[in-house]
Amino acid sequence: MNAPGSYIWYELLTTDVEAARSFYTDVIGWRSKPHAIVPGYFMFGVAASDIGGLMKLDAGMQAPVWLGYIAVENVDATVVAAIRDGAAQCVPPTDIPGVGRFAMILDPQGVATYVMRGAVEGGVSQSFAAQVGHCQWNELVTTDPVAALAFYTRHFGWKAGDTMPMGPMGNYQFLLNGTERFGAMMKRTREGAPPLWRFYFGVDDIDRAARAITQRGGRLLSDPQQVPGGGYAAAALDPQGAEFGVAGPRKS
Repeated sequence: MNAPGSYIWYELLTTDVEAARSFYTDVIGWRSKPHAIVPGYFMFGVAASDIGGLMKLDAGMQAPVWLGYIAVENVDATVVAAIRDGAAQCVPPTDIPGVGRFAMILDPQGVATYVMRGAVEGGVSQSFAAQVGHCQWNELVTTDPVAALAFYTRHFGWKAGDTMPMGPMGNYQFLLNGTERFGAMMKRTREGAPPLWRFYFGVDDIDRAARAITQRGGRLLSDPQQVPGGGYAAAALDPQGAEFGVAGPRKS
């Protein structure tokens, strides 16, 4: 199985599958292909790696959204414990033959996430990696960062790392899974926007990606900003309204 607490897969639920396939192929540089078994499910990938999926938004979700899959040792026990701690169940523990067992929960602040245990030796795809086309950062924007930190560290084995002050926006709280700094959480400040996990996908050129987002009907929520390590990142909305991010070097 995958290491507990690690992000192993990403999935877009959207209102227009074909438009989303075209948009992300252009912006991120992914290829997309139909799933070999599941009708209506498409796979995003780069080179020989599949990193995420894409499917039609169902009635259980209110708006297009990117979701992540977090590896756990026991899906059923994790869901039970999370519900006792104020979470809600969206999708009950379910088996995917040959892939693993998963469930979807809403954390106490209303943010959706999947939990999963892979069924195969070595686990399912490791989609989080410092490579172009992979997710390079996992960022929770939430209504209550203090409560969210307590919830996620309690149920997924994460630890609080250091913090970066952001003035009126509060602190940017880094997150550790073991020794790996894989993401952070912060207070949601954009008025009217729901709390969610925002995933930053690696691109070859941050300015090219930013131009592609606007040219293809998306909207930048911020201009590319330099981040620790020397790269750049920007948050955006795709044409169907799903929030995501891009991260990469500046080449121009």
